[in-house]
Amino acid sequence: MSAHPQFKFRLYVAGDSLNSSQAAANLRALCVARLPGHCSIDIVDVLADPARALTDAVFMTPTLFKLAPSPTRRIIGNLNQTRLVLEALGLESPDE
Repeated sequence: MSAHPQFKFRLYVAGDSLNSSQAAANLRALCVARLPGHCSIDIVDVLADPARALTDAVFMTPTLFKLAPSPTRRIIGNLNQTRLVLEALGLESPDE
């Protein structure tokens, strides 16, 4: 088993709104800092593909899904509270 699992994220955004842009930037920064070379990001614009958002029951943006590794997680917001995001994704324990 690899010491560094591949993380797969899907980020639902609403065009280039401020919160969507911040969420994308924050997720990219997290991947560079914590998961270099072990992260893939799929960005879905709900304005361009509303059916996909409905399929995944996304009713607010930005919404981040951690698809892999298990367990899956869903986080809503611009991802600016780094410590809480890391905890929710299982990348940091509450004690760190």
